[in-house]
Amino acid sequence: MNIIELNNLTKNYNGVPAVKQLNLVVPEGQVFAFLGSNGAGKTTTMKMMTGQMKPTEGKVLFYGRDIWSDREARKLAGYVPDVPLLHEGLTGREMLRFVGALYGKTTDLQQQVDKILNQLELEDKADQLIKEYSLGMKRKISIGCSLIHQPKILLLDEVTNGLDPKATREVKDYILSFAKRDGGTVFLTTHVLSIVEELADQIIILDKGVIKMSGSLDELREMRGRNESRLEDIFLSAVE
Repeated sequence: MNIIELNNLTKNYNGVPAVKQLNLVVPEGQVFAFLGSNGAGKTTTMKMMTGQMKPTEGKVLFYGRDIWSDREARKLAGYVPDVPLLHEGLTGREMLRFVGALYGKTTDLQQQVDKILNQLELEDKADQLIKEYSLGMKRKISIGCSLIHQPKILLLDEVTNGLDPKATREVKDYILSFAKRDGGTVFLTTHVLSIVEELADQIIILDKGVIKMSGSLDELREMRGRNESRLEDIFLSAVE
């Protein structure tokens, strides 16, 4: 089943296209990596997928539902931005409760908060103010906020930026768990290609708003004609 579909997705700024007729599908249970240099159109695409920016043309579908004509469809996804947007005067537990209340969760909210704190290994820091958290802990609480309404889609924008190796490993483990154990679907952007090599089922390389290459890592290697090619080599050849 295709969980995410982008159909002819286009965004123009003053008549200049930043994203040009983008078409892709993301099946259930996959980690999908969306790569490109700065200015390639990744952030614009992510903003259209999260409802922050309306497309000039085309559609974003979650489970076959257009997120612009059916705004409730946006609740099918959780979004983690590149910079955690948190109320730092709250504790981690309070932040999760606050976001849950915004989504209208009531009866099982405390149970869901406890579950997320356990999954992200934050129980011992749950009642500490967020302003005292490390960046890694802030990232994890930000992920928790995206999960509080129990979405089946995770949209992750540069989620490992600035993390130390331990925190990066924990975030990667959670991404794999969400997709492979829980059957969720992950759409992520990152400049850290080693993460993509480790996690991604499918990869798209975007350049100047246009898809240059798409497929699994093995398929991209075959396109390049050298099975030993690193993703870095493939990426650089696609955006030259």
